[in-house]
Amino acid sequence: MKTRKDMKRQAVACLKKHYFIFVAVCLISAYLGSEFSLSIRRLGIGVNPLDNVYTVNMGGLVVHQGLSDVVDKALQGQISEGRELSRQIRQQAIDDSKDDHPSFARTKGVLAGIINDISSGSIFVTLIAAVHSLLGSADVTMNIFIVLSFFMPLMLWFFLQNMFIVVSRRMFLEGRCYKKVPIRRFLFLFSVRRWLKTCWTMAVVSVFEILWALTIVGIFVKYYSYYLVPYILAENPDIGTLEAISLSRKMMVGHKWQCFVFELSFLGWDLLGLVTLGITDLLFASPYKVASFCEYYVELRHLAKAQEVENAWKLNDVYLYQTASPQDIAFAYGDVLKILKRPVEDLSEFTGFRGFLMRWFGVLLMYTKRERAYEEGQARLQRIAALREAADGEVYPSRLFPLPERAGIRIEPLRYIRNYSMASLVLMFFIFSMFGWLWEVCLHMVNHGVFVNRGVLHGPWLPIYGSGAVLILVLLKRLRAHPVKEFFAILFLCGFVEYMTSWVLEGLTGGKRWWDYTGYFLNLHGRICAEGLLVFGIGGMIVVYVAAPILDSVLRRIRRKVMVPLCIGLLCLFLGDLAWSAITPNTGTGITAPQIVTVRGEQYPQITTEKGSF
Repeated sequence: MKTRKDMKRQAVACLKKHYFIFVAVCLISAYLGSEFSLSIRRLGIGVNPLDNVYTVNMGGLVVHQGLSDVVDKALQGQISEGRELSRQIRQQAIDDSKDDHPSFARTKGVLAGIINDISSGSIFVTLIAAVHSLLGSADVTMNIFIVLSFFMPLMLWFFLQNMFIVVSRRMFLEGRCYKKVPIRRFLFLFSVRRWLKTCWTMAVVSVFEILWALTIVGIFVKYYSYYLVPYILAENPDIGTLEAISLSRKMMVGHKWQCFVFELSFLGWDLLGLVTLGITDLLFASPYKVASFCEYYVELRHLAKAQEVENAWKLNDVYLYQTASPQDIAFAYGDVLKILKRPVEDLSEFTGFRGFLMRWFGVLLMYTKRERAYEEGQARLQRIAALREAADGEVYPSRLFPLPERAGIRIEPLRYIRNYSMASLVLMFFIFSMFGWLWEVCLHMVNHGVFVNRGVLHGPWLPIYGSGAVLILVLLKRLRAHPVKEFFAILFLCGFVEYMTSWVLEGLTGGKRWWDYTGYFLNLHGRICAEGLLVFGIGGMIVVYVAAPILDSVLRRIRRKVMVPLCIGLLCLFLGDLAWSAITPNTGTGITAPQIVTVRGEQYPQITTEKGSF
């Protein structure tokens, strides 16, 4: 068996090959609460605001109240009292945050607003009030929320949190032998139809650990007895629940103390994580630990097979630990190899202006029969390229997995390297514009309890969302194959668009602002800020790699004789709204930000009264 030093050295080499994907896996695990959640809590991210208790004044009596008290009042039908308590808790939380480190202030911003609404309970009061008015009974409402409060977290834990540990181990194990770990491997359990079975097994393990924790010995011993279950399921998710538990227990016989010492060897990294507020954990230590214990599992697996431990033969995923031979590849990927030997398919590349638009911007002027044939050919080539990676030994050969992957899974909608027709781009502009409008209207309703028609236009659309999505798809087309470059390019492009839009609107309307980030962390002239750019960056990545491909696949099914009139009709309505808003823009409370005036060197928001402004 290898020494700890050798296993750690191998883990570092593996981490260097797959650094970004491994860090992403651990970050997702931390946010889900599966593992490493302490790392993000040290940064103040993911800290549960629901647990806080605040000192508030209720009818002249100073008492300690929290979220649970707000919810209790609302469930008992005391909606007005619940709202007032929620308002006081919200204000107290904001005041307390001002006294903390400025980076964690909760006075401005979408994220701060959401945290304040949740921690104060205002969002729950609104929801409970709606259900209460619908049912007309406080008792029925209370029973419903009691059931939901227990059922929903349980389902999240059962279907996602517990299971994701197995997914992470699978991706780390595949990274040991192969050059690439594709993002699609996140759906590994779904593709082999063992998602629910894995969830059940991990849930049973958790129940066993809880029961054993009631005994003094079980707290320590059984933790290490079941230590290998996620790794066993990652290799063979078809194994029985009790078989996986029993196999882990037998493989750990004589190795529990060794595993404890191995964990203890990372103490230095844990202390460094405390000093760096979890930054080193997120960026290195967490994936380093997982990679190291994957090496440890591999060593124990070899020992179990050599000692013929009962059911060790069910650890049968050979190609998880070694690349396939040419004969095995020829057997599983013979059809792909035959296709690769053929001349590359001639897709009749477009020339001239149409070809220029397709190559540089991914735009199809019209989705004609020839263009449709070209897109279908591109889809075939991309599917073959994905299979070629497996045939060349660059990724895990899923066709050689002991369990057959589900046939008929459509990967076409997620083919993000594609060209978009003009009609499709126009409709996506309106879809994303309307989604942005709906998002901001709902957010304002949650924060303030009133409906406000957000945006400079009068119609149900915010063009900055739609234009941003379309510009990302068009201008950054050549970066789609490089997600890291795409992300930073999205940040720059969205920041430029938002800044220029704010500047132009302010100049055309005599200083009015429809958003103002003054006071936000890392803002530029109040027009853009780091928080907003981060949201745009994440949203842009979702648009490029998920939303736009799926929407385009759906829109392509609409007949041309329906698509063209629909686009023309929407454009006419939009242009009419644009002309009307140029004369009378949409303004008012909750729509435009108050102008900032300077009095004796101090800046104040301009207050509007019936007689004017001051």
